[in-house]
Amino acid sequence: MFRLLFAIIICVSFLSCKKDNINFQKEAEDTAIFHQSVKALTDVIVHDIFSPPVASRIYAYASIGAYESARFSDSSNVTLAGQISHLKPSPQPEVGKTYCFPMASTLTFLNVGKILIFSEDTIQIQIQKALDFYKNTGMPKDVYERTITFADSMTAHIIKWSSDDNYKQSRSFPKYSLQNDPSTWKPTPPAYMDGIEPSWNTIRTFVMDSAAQFKPVPPTPYNMTDKKSKYYQEAYAVYEAVNKATDEEIAIANFWDCNPYKMNVTGHIMHATKKITPGGHWINIAGLACKSANASFVKTTEVYAKLSIGLVDAFISCWDEKYRSNVIRPETIINEHIDPEWLPLLQTPPFPEYPSGHSVASSAAAVIMNDFFGENFEYVDDTEVEFGLPPRTYKSFAQAANEACISRLYGGIHFMPAIKNGMTQGKNVGNLVVSKIQFK
Repeated sequence: MFRLLFAIIICVSFLSCKKDNINFQKEAEDTAIFHQSVKALTDVIVHDIFSPPVASRIYAYASIGAYESARFSDSSNVTLAGQISHLKPSPQPEVGKTYCFPMASTLTFLNVGKILIFSEDTIQIQIQKALDFYKNTGMPKDVYERTITFADSMTAHIIKWSSDDNYKQSRSFPKYSLQNDPSTWKPTPPAYMDGIEPSWNTIRTFVMDSAAQFKPVPPTPYNMTDKKSKYYQEAYAVYEAVNKATDEEIAIANFWDCNPYKMNVTGHIMHATKKITPGGHWINIAGLACKSANASFVKTTEVYAKLSIGLVDAFISCWDEKYRSNVIRPETIINEHIDPEWLPLLQTPPFPEYPSGHSVASSAAAVIMNDFFGENFEYVDDTEVEFGLPPRTYKSFAQAANEACISRLYGGIHFMPAIKNGMTQGKNVGNLVVSKIQFK
């Protein structure tokens, strides 16, 4: 009789799992393999040298796909379809069938990422690690195979949606054309690269109604003939900021450099130093926060999804203004009018100055992270350790964002209006994402 009662209890427990989802291992292990997968994608984005805007697009589609698969673990979670531009209802699991949705989520993230990057073999290695991990949990073969099939269908759904965002078409759009105007952007040393993504404002937005929804106030009018002009004073402030930078300011500038294009010149040889993008830095911060807060698997996918949506719209918004105002960089202006031998602390990125991309992206990210973890979330940021820099401690996401913003002045690559107005622009994007994207 006791054995019969025990068998009934076990059977009822098995059938009562939400949405027919069975966890064949501890949730901590699920989230660990997912965080590893996010890091694997970041490593490939760094290796393949994707620009900050393109990197944000990769993170967004992969993270949204991950959430759409994970949400079936909790019946209270809702789809992002209808909340994000042109995203249609996602595939549904078969009623009455058992799935491992954390496994489906991780596979969807990796499969989508694999399609959007170049180094597919590297992501395939992580996919195999995930498959082996779940296969070794004792999961029944039919559940294992059904979960893979579901992840494949979700991947196809996300990729089909992504194919209509104008990215492919923009690959054939004209390159940036130099203008015969002393106030407009020109390529900078040492590589003198073409302007990156001059048509990024044509990419479909995710929650903004248009790329220009949060158009910032115009930049300071160009005037280097009058040393008392506001523009000249802003340029001179950058010059002085670099010349008088303290050790702490130099450390801040380097920590938030996040320039995937850094070129090193040795004699006649030039080679690149591969670095994480601004968006990738914040994606890593999201992982640190989730681990510190012991966030559930579904909550973890929510954080990555919402943050990546904010980042991708932030870059669309920022790039819309960059190529509209087309402001010249401090390095060019200072060399032409103040000191021909001056060099910024950081290497100048290959696109127009106004507004500061890191200021827009970081300010948007801080708003979104505050929404999840609160305004006084202390953490240690070790993102740059693998790039040879020590970790830094922050008492809040706002403190980190403010530091990222001012780092552009310390580094000598932005005027103050690009930083201040970029912060406002980013906060507007972040607040919109927080208000529009709901998971319950």
